[in-house]
Amino acid sequence: RPPMNLKVFGGGIGALIVLVLVVWLASGFYIVDASQRGVVLTFGRYSQTTEPGLRWRLPYPIQAHEIVRLSDVRVVEVGYRGSDKNRVLKEALMLTDDENIINIQFAVQWFLKDPQEYLFNNRNPDDSVLQAAETAMREVIGKSKMDFALYEGREQVAAQASKLMQEILDRYGTGIIVSKLTLQNVQPPEQVQAAFDDAVKAGQDRDRQINEGQAYANDVIPRARGNAARLMEESNGYKSRVVANAEGDASRFRQILVEYNKAPEVTRQRMYLDTMQQILSSTSKILLDTKGSGNLLYLPLDKLMQAAAAVPAATASGESAAMPLRQMPNLSAEVPPQLDSTTRSRDALRSRERGER
Repeated sequence: RPPMNLKVFGGGIGALIVLVLVVWLASGFYIVDASQRGVVLTFGRYSQTTEPGLRWRLPYPIQAHEIVRLSDVRVVEVGYRGSDKNRVLKEALMLTDDENIINIQFAVQWFLKDPQEYLFNNRNPDDSVLQAAETAMREVIGKSKMDFALYEGREQVAAQASKLMQEILDRYGTGIIVSKLTLQNVQPPEQVQAAFDDAVKAGQDRDRQINEGQAYANDVIPRARGNAARLMEESNGYKSRVVANAEGDASRFRQILVEYNKAPEVTRQRMYLDTMQQILSSTSKILLDTKGSGNLLYLPLDKLMQAAAAVPAATASGESAAMPLRQMPNLSAEVPPQLDSTTRSRDALRSRERGER
């Protein structure tokens, strides 16, 4: 029976060895997610990079693997930790090109592009990104004026620093890509903050006054141009009207001159009659018989015509026939004293002429 036990014992050991070997070989399987990459190490040295899926490598201690997440976005803060109030002045204070000190705080977002370089060329990836970011920002700020970095040039400063930082990381083969560099706070030191605030306020007031002046100019200038155009049109119209009238008068005068040269007396008489017609057509006329010696009879034709026009048309036919003579105006009372004195003077003159004869 001892030989039987030895055989069973030997078979158990063999099965155990096979089981251990199977377990050892099975330990070489590993899974790589879609957002990950696997890095296989042979005796601690880089061997290959594996894609997502179920993968197998030689078991430990021959080979090992590292899982690296490529899609994770890491953030490194420069000049502060956690919040703007928790400042790290050693990193934040930088010197500008015009020898002024500014306090700058920014954050860098980054992710991996090469797992091999990331694992084997970086002792501390976050520290590498921090140093590269600080170096790049100091170089950009050192070439910029303080006002440019504080106000209008912030976006350009961030873009230049991000580009320079990427060049530094690529030069050292870190396998890192800079996704975004964001300026959190850019300001002068606290000791001179009040003076800079006054300068900023003055600049804002200047811009506001410039905008108000521009708005006023945009309102006044078009109206002034419109008025100028209107006056020009009116003056051109007046000019054309005066010139046309002058040309018409000159043409009429030339025509009259031609007729006058042909018949001076007729033309002179006609011009006199035309002129008298124009003058007497708009004035009241009194006709006197200078040859007669009787009393002057004054007929106020204008008032008679006005009285006749005031009578209603409907009753004019019946009432005008029955109107008594006493309602007619007293013609002798209407004679003005000037005409009476004129008549007496004329009679006296005639009597003197008869005496002389």
